[in-house]
Amino acid sequence: MEKPTARDLAAAAGVSLSTVNRVLNNRGGVREDKERRVLEYARKLKIDRALNQRAARTLRIAVLLQSRVNPFHAAVQDSFEDANRNFLHYNLQFQVHHIDPTRPVATVALVNALSSRCDALVVVSPQNEDIAAALRAFGRNGKPVITLATDIRDAERYAYVGPDNRKAGRVAGDLMGRLLGEKGGEIIVISGMLSMIGHEEREMGFRAVLRERYPRCMVAEVLESMERGERAGDLVFNALKDNPRVRGIYNASAGAQSVVNVMKTLGKSKDVVFITHELTEDRQQLMREGMIDAIIDQNPALEVRTAVEALAAHFGRKDERTIPLITPIQIHMIENC
Repeated sequence: MEKPTARDLAAAAGVSLSTVNRVLNNRGGVREDKERRVLEYARKLKIDRALNQRAARTLRIAVLLQSRVNPFHAAVQDSFEDANRNFLHYNLQFQVHHIDPTRPVATVALVNALSSRCDALVVVSPQNEDIAAALRAFGRNGKPVITLATDIRDAERYAYVGPDNRKAGRVAGDLMGRLLGEKGGEIIVISGMLSMIGHEEREMGFRAVLRERYPRCMVAEVLESMERGERAGDLVFNALKDNPRVRGIYNASAGAQSVVNVMKTLGKSKDVVFITHELTEDRQQLMREGMIDAIIDQNPALEVRTAVEALAAHFGRKDERTIPLITPIQIHMIENC
């Protein structure tokens, strides 16, 4: 069977032979939709030159994250910066912009400003009607929006990439119930922000599994740290001082070190089960010291790689094979941290 030619590709993609030659030889000057179509059909026809073809036009992708003070967001930023070096053939340029989750007006203004400068958007943000409206407006011209790690309702986003947060909360609840044992006890839940859909879902999943399987375990309080580590410590300090019946702490966001410091100060390190998220280096060390009982990790590097591939597929720079967008979680305890 003869190999398909550039002329065959031009016919399949519905473009001229000169357009095919410009795309396959990286000469530029081709409209984005035509370039996407040529690369898509070139891969379908298995034309060798296109299999790892670097697209001529650089697409600018804005990434909206919290500052590096939050260890999860620092890991996500590092992974997007790595993507700029590791996925050169997609020719996607990621630029990180820091947002304050407590200042939605500023986030809306940033999304609006980026709409004329960027080809796509990746965002980690709390639920907010004005932010959702700004994301809908950003995507009206066919520009994809990806919500990462936590979804945003009514944003009409192209995709959500990240873990099943309700399942992650259920895993945390099951671990807590098992570790507290038959005696059970009261538990403090520290959410970053309940307006973060991912945090809301974790809390709901955590409560659900306790209700279903561990009736002696009960949530005494759900507190919001507003994504500030020091505040998480202050909340735990007050909760432990006020309620000696607390036997478990589930921290669904930042502040693990602050919580551990409080537990040490109050002499509760051996009496309270502590479960949190994200396997950062400092949390690994705390676990090795016996200060954290379990960590549920969502692998931010994998989330970023999945988002990159989803965008590459959208822009026709990767085969449109199904990409799993829900990423797995992993349980880490002292024996495998």
